[in-house]
Amino acid sequence: MRRAAFAVAAGAMAVSLAACGSAKESGGGSKSTSGAKKGDNIKVGLLLPENQTARYEKFDRPLIEKKVAELTNNKGKVVYANAKQDASLQNQQVDTMITNKVDVLIVDAVDAAAIKNSVQKAKDAGIPVVAYDRLAQGPIDAYTSFDNVTVGKTQGEALLKALGSKAKSGKIVMMNGSSTDPNAAQFKQGAHSVLDGKVNVGKEYDTKEWKPENANSNMEGAISAIGKKNLVGVYSANDGMAGGIITALKAAGLSNIPVTGQDAELAGVQRIVAGEQYMSVYKPYAPEAEAAATMAVDLAQGKALDSVAKDKVDSPTTKGVPSVLVPVTSLTKDNIKDTVIKDGVYTAADICTAQYKKACDKIGLK
Repeated sequence: MRRAAFAVAAGAMAVSLAACGSAKESGGGSKSTSGAKKGDNIKVGLLLPENQTARYEKFDRPLIEKKVAELTNNKGKVVYANAKQDASLQNQQVDTMITNKVDVLIVDAVDAAAIKNSVQKAKDAGIPVVAYDRLAQGPIDAYTSFDNVTVGKTQGEALLKALGSKAKSGKIVMMNGSSTDPNAAQFKQGAHSVLDGKVNVGKEYDTKEWKPENANSNMEGAISAIGKKNLVGVYSANDGMAGGIITALKAAGLSNIPVTGQDAELAGVQRIVAGEQYMSVYKPYAPEAEAAATMAVDLAQGKALDSVAKDKVDSPTTKGVPSVLVPVTSLTKDNIKDTVIKDGVYTAADICTAQYKKACDKIGLK
């Protein structure tokens, strides 16, 4: 068994959903705290953080719903709510889920610290909690996400590759994610571990609520402070912000500035095809969503997590949480076919709309 600290990843981890591990040491235990074992007629509360990032409604929600149905012979029900980036609203949604007596919660926290008391309320009501994608504080029973420090390293390595000999010839801007998201801190940590000493960071931001418009505003300020001639690259923690950044670069008359991203959003993939964005991080949502659904159903039914959770993760409040950490891939124009198209996330037709047809033809994407 490996133990991964909250802020320190042990490196890239090839994770199999079928891998074996013990869940007996978790702070919340390996079985449902509700005591009684349940059959397939269970209610799974699913709380997602926002709907600005395309992935949650397009991938995460339907994938989790599909897996819950599969595991419960179509008898299990997913009760869904989206917090729309409002931590207070999400806490109210947890209260509602408790009142409605769901059997288990899957929570992707808007604010990992602010959700702590709500997680405790669920625990007190005998409802186990699976932290999804972000490591929520409080007595969570399970966790699944990607190897977030490795995500940041992957982004940093790609940016260094894109910069080549220009790496220290000017300055880069670092556009990190929201300070309320523990994943953002891990992305930042991973990126800095690769970039520090090899680039000059001219400006660095923690971007409020991950919003593209906030990244756009930050980027406009950075260009003004650094000077157009001195800017050589931009570390962007995700694709949504990359879109806002690239809009600011275009408005300043700047092109050929490598910009990173994450999530392989369709707009991000199209910008990669067009040469406006250098890369994204492709995170296969299916194994993450399926792991969350599997652990949720197991917990609701009073089963151990041995068949799912291989790793253990420590949060600031809970030690040894049974976890599934899913590996990621650097996505560039060179491997679009072998990643998002091969996995059925998008078709070539989805990507190669009229606006991008020539660019697609140029890289052999048809």
